[in-house]
Amino acid sequence: MSRLSEVLAAARAENRAALIGYLPAGYPSVEGSAAAARAMVEGGCDVIEIGLPYSDPQMDGPVIQRAVEHALAHGTNTHHVIANARAVAETGAAALVMTYWNPIERYGVERFAEELAAAGGAGVITPDLIPDEAADWIAATDKHGLDRVFLVAPSSTDARIKLTADAAGGFVYAASTMGITGTRTTVGNRAAELVARTREATDLPICVGLGVSNGAQAAEIAAFADGVIVGSAFVRALLDAPDEQAGLDAVRALAAELAQGVRAGR
Repeated sequence: MSRLSEVLAAARAENRAALIGYLPAGYPSVEGSAAAARAMVEGGCDVIEIGLPYSDPQMDGPVIQRAVEHALAHGTNTHHVIANARAVAETGAAALVMTYWNPIERYGVERFAEELAAAGGAGVITPDLIPDEAADWIAATDKHGLDRVFLVAPSSTDARIKLTADAAGGFVYAASTMGITGTRTTVGNRAAELVARTREATDLPICVGLGVSNGAQAAEIAAFADGVIVGSAFVRALLDAPDEQAGLDAVRALAAELAQGVRAGR
Protein backbone atom coordinates (compact mmCIF):
# COMPACT_ATOMS: atom_id res chain seq x y z
CA MET A 1 0.00 0.00 0.00
CA SER A 2 1.35 3.43 -0.95
CA ARG A 3 1.79 6.21 1.60
CA LEU A 4 -1.10 8.09 -0.02
CA SER A 5 -3.36 5.05 0.25
CA GLU A 6 -2.33 4.60 3.88
CA VAL A 7 -3.23 8.20 4.73
CA LEU A 8 -6.60 8.00 2.97
CA ALA A 9 -7.37 4.67 4.63
CA ALA A 10 -6.52 6.12 8.05
CA ALA A 11 -8.95 8.98 7.49
CA ARG A 12 -11.64 6.55 6.41
CA ALA A 13 -11.01 4.47 9.56
CA GLU A 14 -11.75 7.63 11.56
CA ASN A 15 -15.02 7.98 9.60
CA ARG A 16 -14.00 11.24 8.00
CA ALA A 17 -12.77 12.66 4.74
CA ALA A 18 -9.09 13.43 4.28
CA LEU A 19 -7.94 17.04 4.05
CA ILE A 20 -5.70 17.77 1.07
CA GLY A 21 -4.00 21.15 0.83
CA TYR A 22 -2.21 22.73 -2.12
CA LEU A 23 0.61 25.29 -2.30
CA PRO A 24 2.99 26.10 -5.15
CA ALA A 25 6.67 25.65 -4.37
CA GLY A 26 8.58 28.90 -4.22
CA TYR A 27 6.12 31.25 -2.57
CA PRO A 28 7.11 33.27 -0.65
CA SER A 29 10.43 31.42 -1.16
CA VAL A 30 11.46 27.81 -1.57
CA GLU A 31 12.16 27.52 2.14
CA GLY A 32 9.05 29.57 2.94
CA SER A 33 6.80 27.30 0.92
CA ALA A 34 8.23 24.23 2.67
CA ALA A 35 7.58 25.90 6.04
CA ALA A 36 4.03 26.75 4.99
CA ALA A 37 3.41 23.15 3.93
CA ARG A 38 4.62 21.94 7.33
CA ALA A 39 2.32 24.46 9.03
CA MET A 40 -0.61 23.10 7.02
CA VAL A 41 0.21 19.60 8.25
CA GLU A 42 0.40 20.91 11.81
CA GLY A 43 -3.04 22.43 11.33
CA GLY A 44 -4.57 19.17 10.15
CA CYS A 45 -3.80 18.50 6.47
CA ASP A 46 -3.35 14.81 5.70
CA VAL A 47 -1.95 15.28 2.21
CA ILE A 48 -0.04 18.19 0.66
CA GLU A 49 -0.04 18.94 -3.05
CA ILE A 50 3.11 20.82 -4.03
CA GLY A 51 2.57 22.84 -7.17
CA LEU A 52 5.32 22.90 -9.78
CA PRO A 53 5.38 26.49 -11.08
CA TYR A 54 4.72 26.69 -14.82
CA SER A 55 4.64 29.64 -17.19
CA ASP A 56 1.41 28.60 -18.95
CA PRO A 57 -0.99 27.60 -16.16
CA GLN A 58 -4.17 26.96 -18.14
CA MET A 59 -6.27 25.84 -15.16
CA ASP A 60 -4.92 28.18 -12.48
CA GLY A 61 -6.97 31.13 -11.32
CA PRO A 62 -5.57 34.60 -10.55
CA VAL A 63 -4.67 33.85 -6.92
CA ILE A 64 -2.49 30.85 -7.73
CA GLN A 65 -1.07 32.62 -10.79
CA ARG A 66 0.20 35.47 -8.61
CA ALA A 67 2.12 33.06 -6.38
CA VAL A 68 3.39 31.05 -9.34
CA GLU A 69 4.64 34.15 -11.16
CA HIS A 70 6.56 35.17 -8.02
CA ALA A 71 8.04 31.69 -7.71
CA LEU A 72 9.16 31.62 -11.35
CA ALA A 73 10.63 35.12 -11.12
CA HIS A 74 12.75 33.96 -8.20
CA GLY A 75 14.08 30.88 -9.96
CA THR A 76 11.96 28.08 -8.51
CA ASN A 77 12.54 24.88 -10.46
CA THR A 78 11.82 21.15 -10.42
CA HIS A 79 14.67 20.45 -7.99
CA HIS A 80 13.04 22.79 -5.48
CA VAL A 81 9.68 21.08 -5.92
CA ILE A 82 11.21 17.70 -5.16
CA ALA A 83 12.98 19.18 -2.12
CA ASN A 84 9.61 20.45 -0.87
CA ALA A 85 8.15 16.97 -1.37
CA ARG A 86 10.91 15.61 0.84
CA ALA A 87 10.12 18.20 3.52
CA VAL A 88 6.44 17.21 3.50
CA ALA A 89 7.17 13.47 3.52
CA GLU A 90 9.34 13.94 6.59
CA THR A 91 6.28 15.16 8.52
CA GLY A 92 4.46 11.88 7.88
CA ALA A 93 1.89 13.45 5.57
CA ALA A 94 1.58 12.18 2.01
CA ALA A 95 3.43 14.41 -0.45
CA LEU A 96 2.06 14.84 -3.96
CA VAL A 97 3.29 17.02 -6.81
CA MET A 98 0.68 18.86 -8.86
CA THR A 99 2.07 19.68 -12.28
CA TYR A 100 1.21 20.14 -15.90
CA TRP A 101 2.68 17.51 -18.18
CA ASN A 102 5.13 19.69 -20.11
CA PRO A 103 7.56 20.25 -17.18
CA ILE A 104 7.77 16.50 -16.53
CA GLU A 105 8.42 15.79 -20.18
CA ARG A 106 11.14 18.44 -20.34
CA TYR A 107 12.78 17.24 -17.13
CA GLY A 108 12.65 13.61 -18.24
CA VAL A 109 9.79 11.27 -17.38
CA GLU A 110 11.95 8.53 -15.86
CA ARG A 111 14.22 11.02 -14.08
CA PHE A 112 11.31 12.89 -12.53
CA ALA A 113 9.62 9.72 -11.25
CA GLU A 114 12.87 8.32 -9.87
CA GLU A 115 13.88 11.51 -8.05
CA LEU A 116 10.44 12.14 -6.58
CA ALA A 117 10.18 8.59 -5.29
CA ALA A 118 13.66 8.84 -3.77
CA ALA A 119 12.57 12.00 -1.94
CA GLY A 120 9.62 10.19 -0.38
CA GLY A 121 6.98 11.61 -2.71
CA ALA A 122 3.80 9.55 -2.86
CA GLY A 123 2.46 10.51 -6.27
CA VAL A 124 1.67 13.12 -8.89
CA ILE A 125 -1.45 14.91 -10.07
CA THR A 126 -1.34 15.77 -13.79
CA PRO A 127 -4.43 17.84 -14.64
CA ASP A 128 -3.76 18.13 -18.36
CA LEU A 129 -2.68 14.53 -19.02
CA ILE A 130 -5.21 11.89 -20.02
CA PRO A 131 -4.58 8.15 -19.65
CA ASP A 132 -4.80 7.60 -23.40
CA GLU A 133 -1.59 9.62 -23.83
CA ALA A 134 0.21 8.51 -20.67
CA ALA A 135 1.94 5.25 -21.60
CA ASP A 136 5.43 6.47 -20.67
CA TRP A 137 4.13 8.04 -17.47
CA ILE A 138 2.24 4.90 -16.44
CA ALA A 139 5.38 2.84 -16.97
CA ALA A 140 7.59 5.22 -14.97
CA THR A 141 5.19 5.58 -12.05
CA ASP A 142 4.63 1.83 -11.88
CA LYS A 143 8.39 1.27 -11.83
CA HIS A 144 8.98 3.73 -9.00
CA GLY A 145 5.86 3.07 -6.93
CA LEU A 146 4.22 6.47 -7.40
CA ASP A 147 0.48 7.00 -7.46
CA ARG A 148 -0.75 8.87 -10.52
CA VAL A 149 -3.86 10.95 -9.97
CA PHE A 150 -6.03 11.80 -12.96
CA LEU A 151 -9.01 14.15 -13.08
CA VAL A 152 -12.66 13.66 -13.94
CA ALA A 153 -15.16 16.48 -14.43
CA PRO A 154 -18.94 16.90 -14.67
CA SER A 155 -18.59 16.82 -18.45
CA SER A 156 -16.83 13.41 -18.40
CA THR A 157 -18.80 10.57 -19.94
CA ASP A 158 -19.28 7.37 -17.95
CA ALA A 159 -16.86 5.63 -20.31
CA ARG A 160 -14.25 8.35 -19.79
CA ILE A 161 -14.65 8.15 -16.01
CA LYS A 162 -14.11 4.38 -16.13
CA LEU A 163 -11.02 4.71 -18.33
CA THR A 164 -9.57 7.42 -16.06
CA ALA A 165 -10.26 5.55 -12.83
CA ASP A 166 -8.75 2.32 -14.16
CA ALA A 167 -5.48 4.14 -14.90
CA ALA A 168 -5.38 6.09 -11.61
CA GLY A 169 -3.75 5.31 -8.29
CA GLY A 170 -4.25 6.72 -4.80
CA PHE A 171 -7.47 8.53 -5.58
CA VAL A 172 -9.51 9.98 -8.40
CA TYR A 173 -9.62 13.79 -8.47
CA ALA A 174 -13.18 14.98 -9.07
CA ALA A 175 -13.21 18.60 -10.24
CA SER A 176 -16.51 19.83 -8.82
CA THR A 177 -16.87 22.76 -11.20
CA MET A 178 -15.74 23.47 -14.71
CA GLY A 179 -13.18 26.21 -15.28
CA ILE A 180 -10.12 27.60 -13.53
CA THR A 181 -9.24 27.23 -9.88
CA GLY A 182 -10.38 29.72 -7.27
CA THR A 183 -12.43 29.98 -4.10
CA ARG A 184 -16.19 30.18 -4.52
CA THR A 185 -19.07 31.25 -2.31
CA THR A 186 -20.84 27.92 -2.89
CA VAL A 187 -19.65 24.47 -3.83
CA GLY A 188 -20.75 23.32 -7.27
CA ASN A 189 -24.01 21.39 -6.94
CA ARG A 190 -22.84 18.81 -9.47
CA ALA A 191 -20.06 17.57 -7.21
CA ALA A 192 -22.14 14.94 -5.41
CA GLU A 193 -23.48 13.65 -8.72
CA LEU A 194 -19.96 13.39 -10.14
CA VAL A 195 -18.74 11.48 -7.08
CA ALA A 196 -21.69 9.07 -7.33
CA ARG A 197 -20.98 8.44 -11.01
CA THR A 198 -17.31 7.87 -10.30
CA ARG A 199 -18.08 5.43 -7.48
CA GLU A 200 -19.86 3.28 -10.04
CA ALA A 201 -16.54 2.93 -11.89
CA THR A 202 -13.98 2.39 -9.13
CA ASP A 203 -13.25 1.41 -5.54
CA LEU A 204 -10.54 4.08 -5.31
CA PRO A 205 -11.18 7.01 -2.96
CA ILE A 206 -12.68 10.04 -4.68
CA CYS A 207 -11.50 13.48 -3.63
CA VAL A 208 -13.21 16.72 -4.62
CA GLY A 209 -11.49 19.99 -5.42
CA LEU A 210 -11.93 23.42 -6.98
CA GLY A 211 -13.67 26.04 -4.90
CA VAL A 212 -13.49 25.06 -1.21
CA SER A 213 -12.48 27.94 1.03
CA ASN A 214 -13.92 27.38 4.53
CA GLY A 215 -14.93 24.78 7.07
CA ALA A 216 -18.61 24.80 6.15
CA GLN A 217 -17.84 24.01 2.51
CA ALA A 218 -15.38 21.33 3.60
CA ALA A 219 -18.11 19.72 5.72
CA GLU A 220 -20.52 19.85 2.79
CA ILE A 221 -18.14 17.94 0.53
CA ALA A 222 -16.93 15.59 3.28
CA ALA A 223 -20.48 14.27 3.57
CA PHE A 224 -20.12 12.48 0.22
CA ALA A 225 -16.43 12.49 -0.79
CA ASP A 226 -13.38 10.68 0.56
CA GLY A 227 -11.20 13.78 0.48
CA VAL A 228 -11.56 17.55 0.32
CA ILE A 229 -8.97 19.45 -1.75
CA VAL A 230 -8.24 23.09 -0.95
CA GLY A 231 -5.81 25.23 -2.93
CA SER A 232 -6.59 28.88 -3.64
CA ALA A 233 -7.72 29.58 -0.07
CA PHE A 234 -4.33 28.51 1.29
CA VAL A 235 -2.48 30.51 -1.33
CA ARG A 236 -4.57 33.60 -0.61
CA ALA A 237 -3.82 33.26 3.10
CA LEU A 238 -0.12 33.52 2.28
CA LEU A 239 -0.57 36.33 -0.25
CA ASP A 240 -2.62 38.43 2.18
CA ALA A 241 -0.25 37.98 5.12
CA PRO A 242 1.87 41.03 6.08
CA ASP A 243 4.94 38.88 6.73
CA GLU A 244 6.12 35.28 6.51
CA GLN A 245 5.34 34.37 10.12
CA ALA A 246 1.83 35.75 9.77
CA GLY A 247 1.45 33.63 6.64
CA LEU A 248 2.45 30.49 8.51
CA ASP A 249 -0.04 31.29 11.26
CA ALA A 250 -2.76 31.94 8.68
CA VAL A 251 -2.37 28.66 6.78
CA ARG A 252 -2.12 26.71 10.02
CA ALA A 253 -5.34 28.29 11.27
CA LEU A 254 -7.12 27.70 7.97
CA ALA A 255 -6.04 24.06 7.98
CA ALA A 256 -7.42 23.69 11.52
CA GLU A 257 -10.78 25.15 10.44
CA LEU A 258 -10.95 22.88 7.42
CA ALA A 259 -9.88 19.87 9.50
CA GLN A 260 -12.85 20.50 11.76
CA GLY A 261 -15.04 20.71 8.67
CA VAL A 262 -14.02 17.35 7.24
CA ARG A 263 -14.83 15.80 10.60
CA ALA A 264 -18.21 17.50 10.87
CA GLY A 265 -19.34 16.24 7.48
CA ARG A 266 -19.91 12.63 8.54
